[in-house]
Amino acid sequence: MGGFAWVTLVTNDSYSLGALVLAHSLRRVRTQHDLAVLITPGVTESMREKLASIFTLVQEVNLLDSKDQENLEVLRRSELGITFTKLHCWRLVQYDKCIFIDADTLVIRNCDELFEREELSAAPDVGWPDCFNSGVFVFRPSQETFNSLMRFAANKGSFDGADQGLLNMYFSDWAHKDMSKHLPFIYNMCSTATYSYASAYRQYGENVRIVHFIGATKPWLLYFDTVTGIVHPPPGCNHLQPLLQIWWNIFCDNVHSQLTNTMGGLAGALSKLTLGECRTDEQQAIEDHIRKQNWEQGYIDFMGRDSFDNILKKINETLATAPGITSPITEIEESQENSNNRVEIQEIAVESKPISPGTLN
Repeated sequence: MGGFAWVTLVTNDSYSLGALVLAHSLRRVRTQHDLAVLITPGVTESMREKLASIFTLVQEVNLLDSKDQENLEVLRRSELGITFTKLHCWRLVQYDKCIFIDADTLVIRNCDELFEREELSAAPDVGWPDCFNSGVFVFRPSQETFNSLMRFAANKGSFDGADQGLLNMYFSDWAHKDMSKHLPFIYNMCSTATYSYASAYRQYGENVRIVHFIGATKPWLLYFDTVTGIVHPPPGCNHLQPLLQIWWNIFCDNVHSQLTNTMGGLAGALSKLTLGECRTDEQQAIEDHIRKQNWEQGYIDFMGRDSFDNILKKINETLATAPGITSPITEIEESQENSNNRVEIQEIAVESKPISPGTLN
């Protein structure tokens, strides 16, 4: 077959949302190359059909898991163990060269020039720049390399329990041997980096080619106002709003209408939303359900809608109207006794029932 391809991976329907938007972003910037997505059995048939409508190749692979809980606990990201499944990309030997790109990325400008690079080309990781970030990398498919990686994983493991640690150990000379394999940061701009180095973002942000929504800035987990069509970034990340808005614009224009309620997880829930219309009680219930799902999966907007102040406000409002209250509700007072503005919590007994995350508006 030959030729080049962009390759991504999804293990469930929720992450498939990211893959669909990613694929449409690549089509929008007029890539000249194939789009391939690796899927695992956790992706429903309904979602597979939608993936096949935009990707050139949809290929099922078996799930690989590092099972390295000790190192994964250091990252506090136990779900990353299954990212070993990414190694299957080396088995796409029908292609001469590929670029792997995580499903939580967005391509802003055409990047086909990356296919001129050689294996293993990648951008430095913001957490440890002598390591590369495995969210975007150039590679040459090879069954021999895949087998070698599997042996290496079995014998050496991964320093972070995930694919990034493994690949950096395997391609251990990346940091110093050939600087042509160091991609500029604009080809894998991690969203958290703009928070820590806002001045550089102001200077170079307009040149970004690929943005990587790592951590809590996953676009599909943020609050999106279905009436106004505006996405609300987490506090402190307002600079990301234009990029997050591009993601949601693509979702609304090209993806939302393709979703069905037979899809799993967040994809099925989002299929029930109406866009650009006044919010009905049914719509509010759906949005609350989505929010509850995010809570249950550990994606909580601690700094935004689900901040302590907002939760306390809702609890106070609920308790104020609840029957059986025998004493004032819990009061929180800021102590001015020291320069650290220490917070004192005065607990006063109340009769109440636990508040479900889905009831917090």
